[in-house]
Amino acid sequence: MTLIKSISGIRGTIGGRPGEGLSPLDVVKYTAAYAEWAKQQHVGQSTTIVVGRDARISGPMVQSLVVATLSGMGCMVVDLGMATTPTTEIAVKEENAQGGIILTASHNPKQWNALKLLNQDGEFLNAAEGALVLEIAENESYSFAGVDDLGEVFAKDYTDIHIQQVLDLELVDVDAIRNADFKVAIDAVNSVGGIVIPELLRALGVSEIVEINCDATGHFAHTPEPLPENLVETAEIIRENSVDVGFVVDPDVDRLAIISEDGSMFNEEYSLVSIADYVLSQSPGNTVSNLSSSRALRDITERHGGTYSAAAVGEVNVVAKMKATNAVIGGEGNGGIIYPASHYGRDSLVGIALFLTLLAKSGLKCSELRKTYPDYFISKNKIELTPEIDVDGILVQMKEKYRQEQVTDIDGVKIDFADRWVHLRKSNTEAIIRIYAEAPSMVEAEQLAQSIIQDIKSLIV
Repeated sequence: MTLIKSISGIRGTIGGRPGEGLSPLDVVKYTAAYAEWAKQQHVGQSTTIVVGRDARISGPMVQSLVVATLSGMGCMVVDLGMATTPTTEIAVKEENAQGGIILTASHNPKQWNALKLLNQDGEFLNAAEGALVLEIAENESYSFAGVDDLGEVFAKDYTDIHIQQVLDLELVDVDAIRNADFKVAIDAVNSVGGIVIPELLRALGVSEIVEINCDATGHFAHTPEPLPENLVETAEIIRENSVDVGFVVDPDVDRLAIISEDGSMFNEEYSLVSIADYVLSQSPGNTVSNLSSSRALRDITERHGGTYSAAAVGEVNVVAKMKATNAVIGGEGNGGIIYPASHYGRDSLVGIALFLTLLAKSGLKCSELRKTYPDYFISKNKIELTPEIDVDGILVQMKEKYRQEQVTDIDGVKIDFADRWVHLRKSNTEAIIRIYAEAPSMVEAEQLAQSIIQDIKSLIV
């Protein structure tokens, strides 16, 4: 059993002894600590918290505990039931709430669940805020409300509100999508996307929808992370059904993968690249992604006259950099699209609507559209170390070794070469260094990664 307590929330496997897995007692403890934090941020005000969940099997159990605990802390609760992560984020703003809790372990397998914590802007807590929640939980410095001060619970469905907000975006062209007469497939891995995405596609005027794994049972039909190795059967279904494009989302619908009409992977990195290309063609400006995302976004941004900036890995870091640089679009190479004209959160509904608009206006097949973007390939590796090795010292030495190149050290060490890069990050939970390398071909990316691995090994005495 595993329980991971971090600034971004509480994640764990269901069951086990308290403190060893995400047990009911742990759910109550960390929910109460979060409620106490939210109340401290808004002294003298009533505290409203929005709660939404994905479709995983443990969802109803965890949700009932969270809602009851928030009520027990004297908070008003807006219970969305099953709702995507971006839907919950939007609801926080719409309800003028003081925060929100999303019950999802994102791309993790079915035995996992998590409490993802939002601030009053519907955005993930920053490092300082998350650390304070953990401190409150550790010290159990929270008090439950008396009988006359218990919070009320209100059930509300925000799916239609979210979809309408997507339709109302200036750069979403419903007429163009409808006139294109698309046939679209969606693989929702048996989670909440199976409810939301078909409804969105119908609202966008899609003429025919092929639903794959859209029963929101929580029994994931395949490994839920939308990576090529997990989508072999999905790609075959898309090819055999002669669709124009296929979309795949993770269980909480904040990551978007695209599959072309011929069953080829559009590449998760290029979800953001292609959508940014369309947005920048209509609204020139700056972009942001994290340090481990493809250089293709920088190329596209500069082609449109904008400036690209890199952020430390993590959605909260990308959002902060986007605000600092007034970026018009950004996100993460794992298929996370952040479009500030909607809200500052990864949103597959927004991504799908913008991509279908781009596809309709381009007049190209999906596979043809993919060929219009620069080709890069990422090799993902790691090197395992013994606990006594000074990982930080190794990273400092690697930074010094490659000081003649462009080096960024806001999150590990990233070394930018003329047409490729490598990013070294230490794990917060294991004695390993993750090594991501990108180059114009996979062979070159793997060669670069192996060269860096040999450099690291030479530093270990």
